[in-house]
Amino acid sequence: MKLLVYGAGVLGSQFAVRLHEAGHEVALLARGERLAALRRHGGVLLAEGDSPEVRRVPVPVVEHPDGGYDLIAVMVRAHQVDAALEALTAVRGDVLFLLSWAGGTEPLTAVLGPGRVLLGAPTAGGTMDGDVVRYRVPSLLTRRFPMPIGEPGGRTTPRLDRIVRTFRAAGINAKAEPRMEAWHHTHAAFAVPLEQASQTAGGPLPLSADPAAIRTMIRRVRHYLAAMPGPPVPRGFVALQVLPEPLLVAVVRRFLRSPTAVHSGLSNASPAVAAELERLAEQLGAGANS
Repeated sequence: MKLLVYGAGVLGSQFAVRLHEAGHEVALLARGERLAALRRHGGVLLAEGDSPEVRRVPVPVVEHPDGGYDLIAVMVRAHQVDAALEALTAVRGDVLFLLSWAGGTEPLTAVLGPGRVLLGAPTAGGTMDGDVVRYRVPSLLTRRFPMPIGEPGGRTTPRLDRIVRTFRAAGINAKAEPRMEAWHHTHAAFAVPLEQASQTAGGPLPLSADPAAIRTMIRRVRHYLAAMPGPPVPRGFVALQVLPEPLLVAVVRRFLRSPTAVHSGLSNASPAVAAELERLAEQLGAGANS
């Protein structure tokens, strides 16, 4: 399969390396200093933790998309999607948006045309350390919850089956998700209030000491979930709508004090993260007010 991975950050780099090593014709799109680093050293990956093993993989890199592809995987932040759409308008191929997104498929198909768009959400993680991608070793949780991918409207199609099979063969745990738009909306409805509250407080630990801020965050989550046209996906998020507020405050406070929260993206207050959260909040707000 001929693939373009649009976005050479933590997720895009891991994705491109796995597909390249599986024998596919992969091009990784990058720009600026990241492009120069990839051309000098290839994709440099290091497992998080105490592992000393550094892998250097010569993934082909490009600065601009060219011609056509069997599949284009867009792995950027939500506020960078408009630039990606502009760059891909004249490029042939199906486009899989693997990112956080609460705006549905309509604005994507309006630019790229009908029949080209799929939605998904990556489950891998990691950080950038200079030119090195420090990736998280797959855990029991990521193996239990594969990366969801879906067609607009939840259709089951040959191309969706083909993409899922391709990813699995490359060691990327994926599955078809019939309610992908609801999955994205549910995830954003929880993640955006939590991450914005954490940024305002100065991190997860300071937020854990402020029950009033946590109550406000939970009420925002409930507001966004209530605006959905159907039940949340996964259905377990119904608990955020039905459990008593004091119990949810206690559960969230305990989570915010855990090593998982302290070492997660909740501590990332970079301008890029703030811009993405703002875009997602706008999309959630538009849905809640429609």
